[in-house]
Amino acid sequence: MKFCKLRHTLSREARLRRSYYQVLRDELDQLVLDYCLVGSYNNFLKLRTPYPFVELRELKPRARIPSVEFEAQNSFLIIFCEDYIDKTHKKYIRYFDVNKTTKTNLLGLKDFPDLENYNRNIKCFESDGFFSLLKNLLPVDYAILIQPNHRLKTQYALTHFHVRVDWPIADASENLAKFLRYISKDLYEKGDCYAENMQKKLFEYYGVPVLAGGRRTAAIVAAQYFRQLDSITTVYVASSESRSLLRFDEKGVSKSVLVKLVVDQVKALAQQEGLPQSTFTNNYVVAREGKFYICIFNVWYDYTIHALPSEGGRLRELNPDNNWLTVAEEHILPKPSVTKYAPIPYKMVYT
Repeated sequence: MKFCKLRHTLSREARLRRSYYQVLRDELDQLVLDYCLVGSYNNFLKLRTPYPFVELRELKPRARIPSVEFEAQNSFLIIFCEDYIDKTHKKYIRYFDVNKTTKTNLLGLKDFPDLENYNRNIKCFESDGFFSLLKNLLPVDYAILIQPNHRLKTQYALTHFHVRVDWPIADASENLAKFLRYISKDLYEKGDCYAENMQKKLFEYYGVPVLAGGRRTAAIVAAQYFRQLDSITTVYVASSESRSLLRFDEKGVSKSVLVKLVVDQVKALAQQEGLPQSTFTNNYVVAREGKFYICIFNVWYDYTIHALPSEGGRLRELNPDNNWLTVAEEHILPKPSVTKYAPIPYKMVYT
């Protein structure tokens, strides 16, 4: 489902910028996978606490996730915008001078490391110290904002931290419902019960439980807000409850988690790809736990017909029982540091 302008409809300059954005996003993918999943796993190891692996049933659409928070799980929220956010959006996306990534503002953060060596170029994506700065800011409450330099639109930078998303859930639900043609003008035009069901469907649309915590709720609201724009926005969110990395972008919803594989599964995967087992373990296994091999498992979800715009733009009635998401692709991902090997298709959710 495409909300942004498609690449072939852009100017040559805009196509170049989109290509550059996607290259940078590939790099950011690896950092957040490593920090969210591998980093969290290592946190549990240091505490000598068993890692709480996500059950496969939790990856099914509309699954209920246990509401238990794990302090060792790394949590964060990142908003990565293809285009510079115009000041007209500051009413709902709260980024101001007080939360710019300047040395003066960072002095206000408790125990911010290596502040003496901070320079303004370190916040640029191309800088050697960019990922270090990002990792240091990820634990800060609310969101990290990465967007182009206002003057040079092909230079991306971590411009703001502690960014709040203050768009009401009701407004986000109304925006989605109008787009999908479940309402014509107002969220409450068909009554309170209908409006409540539509708000629940907003969460389902992004693969998140209705009672999700603050970061995940802020993430889905931000993702829906930015879909009003012509440019691409990618939202990454990790929470201490879900133990997963969620990504929302122009393609839809994806979720990555750590899974345990037994030796027979590893042998089958290596054979499927025509690889020696040692090559598979060196490039796809992030840890060993007794007889188990720990790998990164990724699921992409597709929208069902009920979560796509109606044919001919006709108004339709919402049926809360209809599923809005379905599992589309499942892969075992290579380790974040690996560049040579590709994701391996592997179905686990419904097996």
